[in-house]
Amino acid sequence: MIHQIENEINSLKNQLIYHPLYKMMEQKEDLQVFMEHHVFAVWDFMSLVKKLQLDLTSTSLPWVPSSYPSAGRLINEIVWGEETDVNKDGLSMSHFEMYLQAMNQVGASTIGMNQFIESLDTSKSIINQIQATKLPTFVKEFLKFTFNVIGTNKTHVIAAVFTFGREDLIPDMFIEVVKNINKESEGNLSHLIYYLERHIEVDSGEHGPMALKMIEKLCGQDQNKWNEALEASKTALNHRIALWDGIANLILKPTAK
Repeated sequence: MIHQIENEINSLKNQLIYHPLYKMMEQKEDLQVFMEHHVFAVWDFMSLVKKLQLDLTSTSLPWVPSSYPSAGRLINEIVWGEETDVNKDGLSMSHFEMYLQAMNQVGASTIGMNQFIESLDTSKSIINQIQATKLPTFVKEFLKFTFNVIGTNKTHVIAAVFTFGREDLIPDMFIEVVKNINKESEGNLSHLIYYLERHIEVDSGEHGPMALKMIEKLCGQDQNKWNEALEASKTALNHRIALWDGIANLILKPTAK
């Protein structure tokens, strides 16, 4: 079933791998537009991971052993790396905060992201809060999908979106683009390059196989769960493509930024 999912989502992954957005970022201004919108995907990823941590590890008292030790190890490793890593200067911070740091260095505005976080109210519906923002529709839809998936409380669906739909597709492709921009521009993109290289480094070879085993464990012999995992993965990739399309359109039409 893992191979079936991989085969069925292959065309969608290829649309992301060969998306024209990467070649469009020729100037620093293009990179700024990208980061100002991609940052929301960097942010909501942590809620997806933290939900898996809640489901797959023991986070209540009194403590009891997890029913999914291998999956729990994977998620704990990812949370450790994403939430409490060290930045370029050796200071402890999350990857999200590193991204904000890189945005500041690049000259991208963090106002929209910071205002969004400050406005969040845990007593209210996150979906309604997202809808009430002035964010572009393609960003809103991306965020709403993530939190709707979390809201299903179906761990196998959340894990599938994490494994197949939220794979970090951009570092290996995007790092060369950033390096080329860095050579040509007067600004320093060292924080962004560090962020991307750190992502590649912490995403060790163990994580991929462990994530696939997590899906196998959660879906088991239940064909309905496998079907739900496949559909959620496809939808997640389609939302990522829509995010890339939206950003690409903003770069093509500067007046619409």
